[in-house]
Amino acid sequence: MKMIIKGKYILSHYILIEQPRGTCSSSSIITKYETLMSIFKSHRNMVEWCLPQDVNLDGVEFKSMASGSHRITSDFIYFRKGCYFGLACFANMPVESELERGARMKSVGILSPSYTLLYRYMHFLENQVRHQLQCPGQYSPLEAFYEDKKAVLPPTGNGLVNACPTWSVTTINRCMHPEMKITHPAGCMSQFIQFFGEQIMVLWKFALLRKRLLIFSPPPVGVVCYRVYCCCCLANISLPGIGVSVPELRPFFYINIADITALETELSYVACTTEKIFEEKKELYDVYIDNQIVKTHRSHLQPLLRLNAADKEKYRKLTEQRQLLLYSQEVEEDCTANEEDLFILFFMEMNNRIFQTLSEVAGSNDPTLTAEHVRAMGLDPQCDRSFLVDLLEVYGIDVTLVIDNLCCP
Repeated sequence: MKMIIKGKYILSHYILIEQPRGTCSSSSIITKYETLMSIFKSHRNMVEWCLPQDVNLDGVEFKSMASGSHRITSDFIYFRKGCYFGLACFANMPVESELERGARMKSVGILSPSYTLLYRYMHFLENQVRHQLQCPGQYSPLEAFYEDKKAVLPPTGNGLVNACPTWSVTTINRCMHPEMKITHPAGCMSQFIQFFGEQIMVLWKFALLRKRLLIFSPPPVGVVCYRVYCCCCLANISLPGIGVSVPELRPFFYINIADITALETELSYVACTTEKIFEEKKELYDVYIDNQIVKTHRSHLQPLLRLNAADKEKYRKLTEQRQLLLYSQEVEEDCTANEEDLFILFFMEMNNRIFQTLSEVAGSNDPTLTAEHVRAMGLDPQCDRSFLVDLLEVYGIDVTLVIDNLCCP
């Protein structure tokens, strides 16, 4: 576990956490290796203090505070550092100091191989960043935390970052909640639906095609990191063997210009940034999302930006299920399910239905995909033709598509 303090003066404390292999329960014992680090900023961000001192944290001082954060009073941020994920809590306090230019900014954070456990330390990080603002240099609570949580990580892995976790229908209630806890108390799934509306169906297609999605938004960036997570959840498939040969949709969360080299080799990811310069670097992404505006410079993907009747029908079903759920919770006081479960299951079952149909057609004596098959998958035979062509190519499914390429109304 790594703790960092970052500042202008910015202090950032980082903790590196590892979850034992094969566990999914929120009550699982956690193996941890921690690094406490303090970053000081006068003209630039610098590491001020860390435990242990032999950990490579290059660049974390810029990842733990989003560009433009000096304009806000508080925020939180998820990010990636090598093969680990990070969560940092940021705060900005006015001070009467010419040296600090009237403001003291700090950030306290955690690094972990699995971002799904980071939420557990949000409250601690928020308290510690406030403490560091008011009492700079008092690291005893962080030292105590380090001593309590530290352990030794296994040998360095291959540096790969796993995609968002996938679930089966039978295990979703048992395994999903630790993953979903990162969204509480914000309720990011419902906010995600309300924010993008029908555009979710456009994002769903790009996510299922494993495209590189980049979300731009000015600070605060915490809620935007949640949108990264939600986008990844759109592509969940629980059918055995499906998607094993396609690039994983990796959540990068917050990125800045220091991540450009890493992004150049990524085939599929979802990330967010506060730096507008990324819009000009079209070679790094396939889809650019500026608040609620979704666009792509890839000409073959542009037809997917247009909503069709089948997309609107799927969105209608999603909102209808949400309303029924909210009614049962409010009137019948039924709390056995929640919006997070509903969101995950809706898209996972939709994806499963598509690939189940495609697998059955591909394995039949006549591997011909007809308009009836496409409608059974919940797609439009004409308007979703380009989406289907891309889907078959990406997943390597060998069927013959015999649908006329007519224009959508």
